[in-house]
Amino acid sequence: MQLLKKLWKPPLIIYFLIPILIITLFFSNFASASVTVTGIEFIGEATLPTGLSFQKTEVGGLSGITYDDQTDLYYAISDDRGGKAPARFYTLKIDLSQGKLTKNGVEPVAVTTLLNANNTPFLPGITDTEGIALTKKSTVFISSEGDVQQLINPFIQEFSLSSGQVITTLPIPDKFLPDSTGQKGVRNNLAFESLTITPDENSLFTASENALIQDGAAAKPDAGTPCRILQYNLLTNQPEKEFLYQTEPVTSSFNLTGKFASGLPDLLALDNQGHLLSIERSFTGLGFAIFLFQVSLENADDIHNIDSIELIDTKKNNSVQKTLLLDLRTLDVALDNIEGLTLGPKLPNGEPSLILVSDNNFNGLQTSQILAFKLKIASPLTKFWNLLRVPST
Repeated sequence: MQLLKKLWKPPLIIYFLIPILIITLFFSNFASASVTVTGIEFIGEATLPTGLSFQKTEVGGLSGITYDDQTDLYYAISDDRGGKAPARFYTLKIDLSQGKLTKNGVEPVAVTTLLNANNTPFLPGITDTEGIALTKKSTVFISSEGDVQQLINPFIQEFSLSSGQVITTLPIPDKFLPDSTGQKGVRNNLAFESLTITPDENSLFTASENALIQDGAAAKPDAGTPCRILQYNLLTNQPEKEFLYQTEPVTSSFNLTGKFASGLPDLLALDNQGHLLSIERSFTGLGFAIFLFQVSLENADDIHNIDSIELIDTKKNNSVQKTLLLDLRTLDVALDNIEGLTLGPKLPNGEPSLILVSDNNFNGLQTSQILAFKLKIASPLTKFWNLLRVPST
């Protein structure tokens, strides 16, 4: 052994390269491992008026939005059930080049009609398209809530970005499907509002907007509801896991209409490790209460084998972890019916942007509202330093 050491002496540069390589690998893995939002700043609002006509369609019902960083374009799904025009999504330009969104910073530039398996537009009343997520294959996944009263099942389908033609249909677990007894499945208009895909495109997430019928009660004033986050494996196109998401109780304001609605309308995957953003939206009688949460699935229990949440001890079952990022009622804007969110481009200062969009319900008293934010993300160096810090006693 001593002879071998004498015969071969590694060059001095090796001693410098090895630690550099180790540090580089560490930080590259650390950077891609997880995303933590440490701050959020409002940077502007724009609106599209109800009744706006574009290419012989009425722009409205914008319930979900997704961003294409290759073209700097956004795709927003309309939840019109065919009353104004066939099921469709809009291509939008949103100008954040100055680091903010101005009142005229949003412009429709195209509309794409969705086509069914027969290569024809969907008939009126068949779809209630709510969520949209872009892939790197020039396709979009779109979710529909269906219609429980007519026993029309919800769906998640993949469509061509250019032609709108349906390509793939994902199977929906039976527990989510309504039946004629009214004892199971999604509630009407409280189904798959949300849709998001992880950056590596291995997983797709959606969620029930409120509890499944067999899982518990729908949200009501001062009481939240147990939703299910549903995770698909996009390598197999099969449902894989489910997680319990409990919405926050919201107090109803002075309410002459008697109407109250609250739930989980959208999710946004931040990384490949189960960190997401969520919107919780409530109509309280005097406007909307909108909350933005950071969500972690890391320690949540998989409940896909559990048919009814009411049959389990939720105190022993780990639901998803949530951290409130922003109560949008603190902003100096009149909130509309916010339902969709997506990451946008990097702003001039290098920080990521976030876009929220509202569904105007084709109501003349509402608008299609677009809100823009600047996110602060913990850097790998900050995370590493926080790991090394010794807690003070």
